[in-house]
Amino acid sequence: MKSGRSLVNLAQELERQLARKQDLVVPSSLLQCRTDEGGDLKMLVEARTGEVEYGVNSLARHQLAEKLKIPFAYFERMRHEQPALLDSNVNTWLRTDGDRRMIRTLDGTVRAVLSDRYRRLDNFDLAENVLPILHRLEGARFESVERTETKMYLKVVTPRVEYEVAPGDIVQAGIVISNSEVGCGTLSVQPLIFRLVCRNGLIAPDRTLRKTHVGRALQSDDESVNVYRDDTLAADDRAFFLKVRDVVEAALSAATFRQVALKFQKTREIPLTGDPVKTVEVLANRYTLNETERTGVLRHLIVEGDLSAYGLVNAVTHYSQEVEDYDRATEFEALGGRLIDLPAKDWKELAQAA
Repeated sequence: MKSGRSLVNLAQELERQLARKQDLVVPSSLLQCRTDEGGDLKMLVEARTGEVEYGVNSLARHQLAEKLKIPFAYFERMRHEQPALLDSNVNTWLRTDGDRRMIRTLDGTVRAVLSDRYRRLDNFDLAENVLPILHRLEGARFESVERTETKMYLKVVTPRVEYEVAPGDIVQAGIVISNSEVGCGTLSVQPLIFRLVCRNGLIAPDRTLRKTHVGRALQSDDESVNVYRDDTLAADDRAFFLKVRDVVEAALSAATFRQVALKFQKTREIPLTGDPVKTVEVLANRYTLNETERTGVLRHLIVEGDLSAYGLVNAVTHYSQEVEDYDRATEFEALGGRLIDLPAKDWKELAQAA
């Protein structure tokens, strides 16, 4: 499992962000963009107190382009080569759009351009409600925690529930809680299998909890900018976080863990009878792995010397530790979980590739 930051560092960063982030719900007609000759895009918001200027990060640019139906490749080409043309395009569509947008900012930069129906389930609130529950788990250890530009992850393992999938090969029960504040995924709680021998993490595909960030539109009695601070909507989330507590406990139950561990164990019975290179090639094509990723998975499969479906799953999850991007590394842990859930016909295609 790819390591992240310390839990203390994560807590400090969430506290810092709490004081520095701000949400605006804005009619599109009160938004403008301005791009300088170097391609630096700024967003201007017409508020009651005057015009406020923000930087715009890459994700927010992508979301803005998508909402205005401007192909992102063209959006970026205009930004670099014809900034005045970009401003003309964007501002024309903003004036005629008619929708209200939630603009999420942090440190003076727009980090997300979302619908006014976006329901905030923020990382600080999630951590505040979930961390006490996780700390109470017997022997719980935080194997990896991280906050990336798009998501927060809490990956916790407990030795109180474990299973021997092969002689001397012990796996322990765990859980991964992930959330995005910027529209890049749901808040989810999923079972995690942690393999002690190589410290691989495998995220089970069955979603114990999955909460979308969609609610009712945030209403206003006038066409102006509304500033929503964190304490305004906190009460709406309390009941939901009580449900999260119950789901965390269920996801770490012996019954849930054993069900996932048995699926993992059964992959030992599927030999890879074809060409290992072709097997990984089929895997890469099916799950969109790039050349570097394909080579890395193949290397782990060959080095570890287990030419079975079990060996392939472990090659995938072991490779995740080498992936530089934490979000992508987590996708490899989730891919391991998807593989143990494959039907027999799909495993046949992989195992017999030639």
